[in-house]
Amino acid sequence: MKAIIYCRVSTKKDSQETSLERQEEELLQLAATYGYEVEAVIKDQASGYELDREGILQLLDIVKEGAAEVILIQDETRIGRGNAKIALLHSLFKEGAKVYTIADEGELQLSESDSMVINIVSMVEEYQRKIHNLKIKRGMKRAVENGYQPEKNLKNRGNLAGRDRKEIPIEEIVQLRHNQLTFGEIAATLRGFGFDVSKATVHRRYKEYMENQQETSK
Repeated sequence: MKAIIYCRVSTKKDSQETSLERQEEELLQLAATYGYEVEAVIKDQASGYELDREGILQLLDIVKEGAAEVILIQDETRIGRGNAKIALLHSLFKEGAKVYTIADEGELQLSESDSMVINIVSMVEEYQRKIHNLKIKRGMKRAVENGYQPEKNLKNRGNLAGRDRKEIPIEEIVQLRHNQLTFGEIAATLRGFGFDVSKATVHRRYKEYMENQQETSK
């Protein structure tokens, strides 16, 4: 099993270098104890309350890519402090990563309050996904009820790999708008058909189209 060693100190003072080196040495021993192959050793010199840390962002990328399954840290505060810690642990757990610490002599043991908060965050995300899917379903249903026929109008619908699939179909946006759908509903509808588009982008493209139409008619 592959692991990432993550070390952090709160400041960039030279005196903190010794702490980073000590953390790395102890975590290498921890990896050897469990027989983990160390994929990367990552070090940060930044506050634990900050999310914008080069090292932690690199760690998240490696985990998301599936290149490592375990994170080795000195204690839970090395990942972060306060809300930043909760957010980062939630992101790691969501990707299926495990966190082992020297302080816990094994897998991270969260406090009851931290566990409760992370569970709440997970539930909120799940309901957000459900709401998002319901919006897509509602938008598609309303579009079809208003005469929209995607099998005829979405010309790039079958192009799963080509770049054209990501282009925004302005004709469909105009038609859906004329059918009295909101820009949010239009964006949700198009996403349901595979177009990567936001409400703001739909609004901007529609506005540009209408301005061009007005210029042409002059």
